[in-house]
Amino acid sequence: MKTLCAFTFCLVFAVSEGAAKQRHCTFRVHAQANPRDTEVFAKSVRAQVSGKTVAIEKMPWISENDVVAFSAYPAADGTYGALFQLDEHGRTVLDTLSVERRGGLLFVFINGRPITELQIDKRVSDGKIYIPSGLTSADIELMKKDWRTIGQRKR
Repeated sequence: MKTLCAFTFCLVFAVSEGAAKQRHCTFRVHAQANPRDTEVFAKSVRAQVSGKTVAIEKMPWISENDVVAFSAYPAADGTYGALFQLDEHGRTVLDTLSVERRGGLLFVFINGRPITELQIDKRVSDGKIYIPSGLTSADIELMKKDWRTIGQRKR
């Protein structure tokens, strides 16, 4: 009986801990892949800027777990743009991507939707990703549930 009680207690604790870390907003950054990569590693998407079909890696390099803060603003087209501040891991990954993949593209997806593609033209070592537009007010409200705004004290 004691074993059953201990098991139940551990199970309840594990389930509540997993539910507490569930995110409201997804943020994924995928790198451009080699077009010869198989479908196991890459998928095809249409690039917004060039209109060409390009391959992107299926596994994101940066995710919502790497974001610590953001700052949103209204864009000219009626949507919103945002600046995302990454944690140390995300900053390191972004720095590495900006050096190793110079000339390539990064594709940003928020809540499963393609938001923008970013041309890698220089080294980015500050851990910040700028999204010029394409976010909805619903996206911003979900972001507020997960991350603090830049300049706000840590939660």
